[in-house]
Amino acid sequence: MADAMLNIRVVKPRMLTPKMAAEYVGISQKRFPVTCPVAPIAMPGDVKLYDVHDLDKWIDDLKGGQVAADDDIIGRLGNRP
Repeated sequence: MADAMLNIRVVKPRMLTPKMAAEYVGISQKRFPVTCPVAPIAMPGDVKLYDVHDLDKWIDDLKGGQVAADDDIIGRLGNRP
């Protein structure tokens, strides 16, 4: 049998759609905008995407015990786009 070489290039995106960002952090799409304090970045073409580095920082902060207070979450509910 002949040997074959397979080249696969996997590109990990830095910017994520809201759906991808919710999946990335393991939260449902419905709960994500209420729970996650990370603001999306306005990209050209009126597209809003989440930076993986910002999501990682938020998760690292959660691990350090810096959980958002209920009042912060309620305040963000009133500011939803």
